[in-house]
Amino acid sequence: MGAIFQSLGRTVTAGVVLLVIIVLLTGALTGQHIAIDMGWSRFFMRWLHVLAGVMWIGLLWYFNFVQTPSMPKIPDEQKPAVSKVIAPAALFWFRWAALATVVTGLLLAWMNAYLLQALAFTKGVHAIGIGMWLALIMAFNVWFIIWPNQKKALGIVQVDADAKAKAARVAMLTSRFNTMLSIPMLYCMVAQQNAGL
Repeated sequence: MGAIFQSLGRTVTAGVVLLVIIVLLTGALTGQHIAIDMGWSRFFMRWLHVLAGVMWIGLLWYFNFVQTPSMPKIPDEQKPAVSKVIAPAALFWFRWAALATVVTGLLLAWMNAYLLQALAFTKGVHAIGIGMWLALIMAFNVWFIIWPNQKKALGIVQVDADAKAKAARVAMLTSRFNTMLSIPMLYCMVAQQNAGL
């Protein structure tokens, strides 16, 4: 068992295998097996959307609730461990999770035949439409404001000290803006199917 948990790849694979076992066992015990049809495809896309969204917003909140507030408390000689190793890796997963969340969300809206209606705030799908627009704004910020500025702040792109400090501030403020938007965005996403708006 220890060999599984010493490798992230094996841990994730084990999670998928466990999921398959649970689905097969539940089907065998209840007699209700999965029918791979359009309904199941929509469910599966929603599951992928939620997985990507958990990674994206989880990392957004990690940056804002843990990493950024902790940096002033870290001794200067230890900060490169965060800025040269942890932050670039976290930002890799952060930006690709943002893209995966948007792509799976748009596909899900298309599969459920409300993509254009939601984006146009049509009655009946206005909650999900608001959530979609908030998520699109946030994803834009990730790719076109936060990431380019983080590359400067982390020294991936070489700039002078003033530009580096300015880039770090812009990235932090935009990340905080996204954290603010994440609260109504998540509410709207859940509200659509639960009559919360």
